[in-house]
Order: sequence, then structure tokens, then C-alpha cells
Amino acid sequence: MGNTTKVEMTLDLIERHGLTPQEYQQIKKRLGREPNLTELGIFSVMWSEHCSYKSSRSHLKKLPTEGPSVLQGPGENAGVIDIGDGSAAVFKIESHNHPSFIEPYEGAATGVGGIIRDIFTMGARPIALLNSLHFGPLEQASNQLILEGVVAGIAGYGNCIGIPTVGGEIHFQEAYGHNPLVNVFCLGIAPADEIFLARASGTGNSLIYVGAKTGRDGIHGVTMASEEFREDSESKRPNVQVGDPFLEKLLLEACLEAMQTGAVVGIQDMGGAGLTCSTCEMGSRGKVGIAIELARVPQREEKMTPYEIMLSESQERMLLVVEKGRQEEVLQLFRKWDLDAVVIGEVCEGRNLTVYQEGHKIAEIPNSALDDEAPLYDRPALKPHYLAQLPRWQDLDFPEPSDYNTLILEMAGSPQLCSRRWVYQQYDHMVRTNTAILPGSDGAVLRLKGTSGGLAVSLDGNSRYCYLDPRMGAMLAVAESCRNVVCCGARPLGATNCLNFGSPENPEVMWQFIQTVEGIARACEVFSTPVTGGNVSFYNETNGTAIFPTPVLGIVGKIDDLQKRRESYFQNPGDQVYLLGETRAELGGSVYLEHLGLPLCGPCPAIDLAQEKALQEGLLDLIDQGLIESAHDVSQGGLVLALAECCFARKFGLHIEVSTALRPDHYLFSEAPSRIVVSVKKERESKFLEGVSGLSVSKLGEVMNQSFQVSVNEQTLISIPIESILQVWNSSLEEIFER
Repeated sequence: MGNTTKVEMTLDLIERHGLTPQEYQQIKKRLGREPNLTELGIFSVMWSEHCSYKSSRSHLKKLPTEGPSVLQGPGENAGVIDIGDGSAAVFKIESHNHPSFIEPYEGAATGVGGIIRDIFTMGARPIALLNSLHFGPLEQASNQLILEGVVAGIAGYGNCIGIPTVGGEIHFQEAYGHNPLVNVFCLGIAPADEIFLARASGTGNSLIYVGAKTGRDGIHGVTMASEEFREDSESKRPNVQVGDPFLEKLLLEACLEAMQTGAVVGIQDMGGAGLTCSTCEMGSRGKVGIAIELARVPQREEKMTPYEIMLSESQERMLLVVEKGRQEEVLQLFRKWDLDAVVIGEVCEGRNLTVYQEGHKIAEIPNSALDDEAPLYDRPALKPHYLAQLPRWQDLDFPEPSDYNTLILEMAGSPQLCSRRWVYQQYDHMVRTNTAILPGSDGAVLRLKGTSGGLAVSLDGNSRYCYLDPRMGAMLAVAESCRNVVCCGARPLGATNCLNFGSPENPEVMWQFIQTVEGIARACEVFSTPVTGGNVSFYNETNGTAIFPTPVLGIVGKIDDLQKRRESYFQNPGDQVYLLGETRAELGGSVYLEHLGLPLCGPCPAIDLAQEKALQEGLLDLIDQGLIESAHDVSQGGLVLALAECCFARKFGLHIEVSTALRPDHYLFSEAPSRIVVSVKKERESKFLEGVSGLSVSKLGEVMNQSFQVSVNEQTLISIPIESILQVWNSSLEEIFER
């Protein structure tokens, strides 16, 4: 495409830029004239759903974003919470869904690179990565290839840059066969009084471009991410960026060093929409003008047009606002790190983004027209028709299993429940030596060097629940993520979310989205976990078929004393095993019914948020008193799978004897929330029972050696060596990818 050469603004050209005729009329109104082609391209990326949040902004305002620990909420590259000792936790989650379907390795790798830049842009050193992945069924070879590519991309980038991938989740469902989800979370640590913001200020201050050269990769990447896929999705491969983790490592270290000079006034990553986004957003936030000269932009390809330079999403690039007169100091620093560093413009009077090419004005647009004044839609919402047609699980006629031993082996080895070891063993999860609890436990725990404390992090979501009841499913996701953090011994402090949905132009999808946001808002208020930022990913659908509504919640919590951290695994033979919380027959959306081949049916489990809050507070108190040895939440697969998982790490056995009025399989495989399995030393049992006053508690049995035995109502249903369960649990994914 060209530059300022007069191009006829046809309906086809406008639509190819992802704009509606009505939006084009708004552009003309904002400018007071027809845009040229470069200006049209700039508007198209900034007004894309991915950048503008035009369908979601009004609803996201319902989320709680303030709290005593919040130092920076939504609106910047990442959220920031105070964690004491003069330090702050900086964290965020982002999606890279569309690119990961088209080019799994590069899509996932650049997703990792992008979220890392969001963190160190704030002045924080990244210390951990987590991810939430959703794929189609592994019986299909295409889904296996996507999973392999995504995992390799995450490992390839994270391992090379030296940031550990310490946890996450993986789900498999038919709905993600043509729309996999790759959500990546990053956590960093910064001095609480040295947080950097992405805003320009100071007329005459320099704009310095640093990092990789600009190429033609990723042009219109955000536009691609703001539309559904069709049969020609493979043709969008050029829209996917290519990453270089080794260069990003240099960029990370150089930026953190530059920030220490005091010369950096503002800084932003050139992520989605590239140079366009970083310039106009920094100008808009600072209420200043921005002028840049494209001829100075380092380029790795010949004869790039202004359109291509402004819209390129080449990776590993940053834009710095540097104090006037200190440009050379900063330039020399980046050159020391062998990085391109060039003054490409300056902060100026007014509030426009002005783009020049060899002194000729190419584009001039008010920053606010691209940022704050992007279109805002109140899209219609309609409760989905399918909800009225869903069967109730209570109405299904399925007999009690005749062979529980075979059943638990089958379920433990299923893709939904089996070990993720094949995945996380490809990640370096110990680099930087901050990892205090290894992958596989309820949450990841990172030590805060120089202090006695640490941080716990968990990512959680359950799209089957959200498909059945978006509001309830969202509350369950928040509760589970908080519960996982609490099981580690940490108090939840803040949240981030990645909201993955189909097209917002579909009223039924919009209803799902609104219900989800309201559910998250309610739960985050109860758990005192303000939402400090996140991401909305719409248009996750192919040929009109959308994914399930999939909110992913990331919770960060603080452990004051790492000596009190707790793993999910049993610690000692002879320890007594208890269940905190009440088991109800809650099988809607369960893995058990899915394993039986039954249709997805409701209702999904129901949660009492006040009861859940009391459970979490009670558990934290028990941990603080040193009354429990381990804690593991009950979630997918129900109680019996949770108990087996508690045994695996040390290959302990377990003898359980329970009485229940429920049908045995309803009791064992129920996914009722607000339940935690804990183990207690026998000599502390009486104090433990005194400490659980006010909580529902029931004794299950005792940690033993080797045998896994479960008796319900005096009938032994399961009696099998723990090694047998562990073998199928550990080997299932390996066997799939060795075929």
C-alpha cells in the first residue's frame, strides 16, 4: 500500500480495514476532512476491538479497581499492588489467540514476549510466567500439532530470555478446535516508589525508538485479532509477528538500566498497533502533542511505506520519552547493549499525533480521536436460546459405576485430568531461583529475595460452567483462583483477567460477556481482590461458531513467611485427612459426566461467596497456627481425584472411610466448590478441631503407604496401588505425543 498518494476511499477499502461506513464518517468528522491512506490505517488499528475495547469499555467499568494495596489500576501497561518492604508486584495477563491458531509457535512465543514487555515497561523485573491454554480434543491430529507448537513457543521464548514458567492450566473442549486460546500472565517486582508510566510529558523532550528494527511482519495484527476466522485463515499468516527472545533480554536489561538514570520520563512497548499505539496513547495520556519523523525509524526492509512503518507490529521495540538534553546519555546506554536507539521525534505543543516522512507531513490526527474518543458501543444482549434447551443432569439416567477401580484409572488418565508434566517439563521453572513451590501444586509460589516472604499466583477458569451459567461460572473462577492461592498460605491481594469470547456483534455472546463481568465484579468485591488490569479477546469464532465464554482469572497473593507455605501434597504417613467444606451433589458441567459420554448439562455448581470467604479465612488462620501439613482444593474430577493428587508427589497411599446420604459416585465426583482437603499431624488433631470452629469439617481417613483405598458407607469401592493410578496419570500426554 502507498502513503499520501490520493487513494479513493471505497466501501471495499474501508471494510478491508475493519471499519464500518458509520465509523468512517466519524473519522471524517474528527479530522474535518477525508483521511489519506496512512491515516485510515492508523484509525483502523486504533479503533479495532483489540485496541479500543469499543464493545466492552462500558461494562468493564463495573469491575472493582481500587483497594488499599493498589498502586496502579487499569489504564497502564500492567497493574501494580503494594506488597510491603518497599516493593510492588506488577502483573497482567494478555491473549494471543488468533496468532497462535495461524502460527502456533510464533503466536505463542510473541505472546510471551509481549506480556514480558508490559511488565518491564513499568520498571519491574519479570520473575515468573504462567499460562492458560485451551485446545480442541487431542484425538484430532490438528489439535495435537497446535498444542505442540504453542508449548514449544512458550518454552522457546521463556527459557531463552531466562524467566521461569511456573504454572497455569490446560483445558480441552471441542469448542476450541478452530479457536485455541493462549493466555499468558507475567509477574514482576519493582520498587514501590519507582513505577514508570506510559505517558508523554515535557514539551521538547525527545522520543527515542529502541530495540529491533521495523519490518513488515505483523501489519494489521490487531485487525486480524478483531475479526472471526473463515476458511481462508491460513492467508493471515503474514499478520503474525516473529519474536527474538535473545534481543528482548538485551532490551529488558537496557530499559531497566536506562530507568535508573532518571532521564526516562515515560516509556511504552510497541505492542498491538506498533508505533501507532505507542505514540498516540502516550500523547493522549499526557495531553501533549507528538511529532515523529519516519525516515529515522530503523528499518530492516527496503522501501517501507509510512503506512507499513506505522502499522508494523515487529517485536522487541520500545518508545521512550527522555528528558531534553539527556538524549545522548540514553542513546549511548542502548548502544552499549548493541541495540538500535534513535531519536525519532519529540513532545510538542498541541495534542496531535503528527507524522513526517523526510520532512513531508504524512498524517496529523488528534491523539484523543485515536484513544479516548474511539467509538463506544452499547451492543444488544440477549439470553442465549440454548440455555432453555439444556438438559438437567438430575434428569439423566446413568447407573452407578460397577467398577470404581477401572473408572478412576480411566479418569486419572483422561486429557482433562491427567498430569501436565509433559508440558511443564519443557519449561525452565527454576531459572532465577525464586520458585518456592514447583509446578503441579495448587498455585505457584515465588520467593521475594531479601525478605522472609513470597508471592503466590494462580490462573483459573472453567468454560463449561460459564457456558451453563456465565455469571455463576465467573464467580466460581474467581473463587477457585483465590482458593488456590490461599491453599499455598497466601492472602489474595489483587486480580487480573483475560476475557475470551465470540463476536460481540452476536447479542447472545454479548449477554454472556455482560453476565461474566458482573459475576467477576461481585466475587472480586467479596474477596477484596480489585482488578488491576487485563484483556478482552473477542471474535474467537470460526464460520459463526464461537468458543465457550472463557474468563481466566489471575490472582496474586502475599505470604509473609515462606516457612508457612503449603503444598497440595500429603507430607507424612500417619497424618489425618480432613475435608473442609460441604459436599453436595453438583455434577452439572462435571468431568465425570463428560467422561461417561453424557451431554453437557446444567445446572453448574452453585457458590455461596460468603461461605467461600469464611472457608478461605479459616484456612489461612489454620496455616498461620501451623495446624495443617498440606492443603489442596477440590475442583475438576471431584473429591476422589483431589485425594489421589495429594498422594502422587511422595507416592503415599490413603485409606478413606466416609458416610454419606448421596449416591457414592455423586459424592466422589461432585465438583461442588468451597472444599479443601487438608492433612493434619495426629498430635495436632485436637487443636485443629478446635481451630475449625464455625467451618464444615469431616474426617476422611489417614495417609498410609502404597494402597489407595476408599470406602463409602462401609463398602470398599476403590482398592488399588497408588502407583497404578500415578502411572496412568503421569504417562497419558506422553503416550499421545509419542504415537
